Amino acid sequence: NHQIFKCCSLKGSVMNNNNTIKYADGNVTGIKKDIEKLYEAVPQLVNVFKIKEKIGEGTFSSVYLATAQLQTGYEEKMALKHLIPTSHPLRIAAELQCLTVAGGQDNVMGVKYCFRKNDHVVIVMPYLEHESFLDILNSLSFEEVREYMFNLFKALRRIHHFGIVHRDVKPSNFLYNRQLKEYALVDFGLAQGTPDTKIELLKTAHSEDKQGSCLQNNPTIALGNGVSVSVTAAKQIAQQSASKAADKRSSSLSKIQIKQGRGGKEDSVHHSVQRSVFGERNFNVYSSTYQENSSTKLIKQSKMIDVSSRKLVTKKKIISTKTVSNGAARKAASGCPSNLTCDCFATERVCSVCLSRCQQVAPRAGTPGFRAPEVLTKCPTQTTAIDMWSAGIVFLSLLSGRYPFYKASDDLTALAQIMTVRGSRETIQAAKTFGKSVLCTQVVPAQNLRTLCEKLRGTNSSCKRSQGEVPSESVNDSALPVAVDKQCAPETLGKQIQHLKSFQEGDGILEMKATDMKGWDQVPDEAYDLLDKLLDLNPATRITAKEALLHPFFKDMRL
Repeated sequence: NHQIFKCCSLKGSVMNNNNTIKYADGNVTGIKKDIEKLYEAVPQLVNVFKIKEKIGEGTFSSVYLATAQLQTGYEEKMALKHLIPTSHPLRIAAELQCLTVAGGQDNVMGVKYCFRKNDHVVIVMPYLEHESFLDILNSLSFEEVREYMFNLFKALRRIHHFGIVHRDVKPSNFLYNRQLKEYALVDFGLAQGTPDTKIELLKTAHSEDKQGSCLQNNPTIALGNGVSVSVTAAKQIAQQSASKAADKRSSSLSKIQIKQGRGGKEDSVHHSVQRSVFGERNFNVYSSTYQENSSTKLIKQSKMIDVSSRKLVTKKKIISTKTVSNGAARKAASGCPSNLTCDCFATERVCSVCLSRCQQVAPRAGTPGFRAPEVLTKCPTQTTAIDMWSAGIVFLSLLSGRYPFYKASDDLTALAQIMTVRGSRETIQAAKTFGKSVLCTQVVPAQNLRTLCEKLRGTNSSCKRSQGEVPSESVNDSALPVAVDKQCAPETLGKQIQHLKSFQEGDGILEMKATDMKGWDQVPDEAYDLLDKLLDLNPATRITAKEALLHPFFKDMRL
């Protein structure tokens, strides 16, 4: 019942660190107990590794720092990733296959060994010390940011070549050693395969994930301050007699739960955040959604977000965004009638008709704030383009000096937040290209990315625009959001608009002295052109990793 697998060795590879944890001295005893339990669960580790401490904890795993005694007498640091026993064996095998096939080069993590005892699995990887993204964000020079993004695209090009969709690209999954200039893309626990993937086990895992039952319809939530956003999949839209009713259902203040898909991962969370641009709370403030141990900074997430207790506000001016399927919908299950009309539109309740509707099945795994529009709107066809969107959000944080940039408690709020930067008209047009219809009762203009980032960072680039370039629409001050450091109800478009006044007064702006610019006063137009292509709302035209490496922004960098 216990095995050891020898996997490909990775020269200069790195550990898989989900969420770096910090714990007080009083919790050391708890950590020691966890280490003892790991030794008991996988006894083969005792004679090979000396586990020093727990250095990370994610939704489905814990990461430990250990030393291995080599035959040469030299001790080598290793990172041990212990997967929780409830992880599906197929998912574990698929993750290992991604590491062994695509890992080991081009900034993609590899693996050395894998131990198993019954249902406990430990993946062993070489360890590399790395910096916290938040700690170094505002000390990075512009050139370091350019190198960071270049190496991220190299890693994405590598995995996309093998037909791997990472699904959880974010700073904590792209480790960075600033001194050694080493990088590594880690954590393939959520990875999925493209139709032509070269990872055989991802094909099987994908088919498993697609299996599902008739669940509740997607939620429509009144977010407070008179703003509501709704997303629904109208299963009977092909039937003309039912399409009108489906539109009504999608606008109703319905749905009480947001559940993860079968193969989905709980929303990850970052642990140290100073200034968030969007979001209802600072990451350092935990809500009832998260379980906090008072003696430690570990965060374990619930498997379901229950929003039924949230107060719905519907009497004020409503901005309603709704998404329905444009194409011919699948046949509804027997429990999902198509000839009934919803009667809970614009009310603070959910009628039985809406509760009986089937949910559109689509992958939504990933981290809040990094999910692409096609993921948020439950587009069933998701490609490697979702990784490029996430990379664009990382780039947006680097250029603006704000992390996390987006933070929403649900997909609907996240979609509304994206609209405030990329524009409502643009979102509506792009949604049509992947079979969705998005309706918004208020026109939200797109913002100029350069102006937005410079205002948030507190810089004013002196770099001249390219000859003949027509500046995009200037930042619409009425839509510019600012940081929110207090715990409060979910933010809305309306509230984010109101935040402008405090922003204009200097609240939350990071001012930089001329001597500390580090190239931030000379950011070229190519940087924002690349950012615009990464945040293309249409996944079909969004720039690929291979194309990004050839972008003029990296013109003097070697592939």
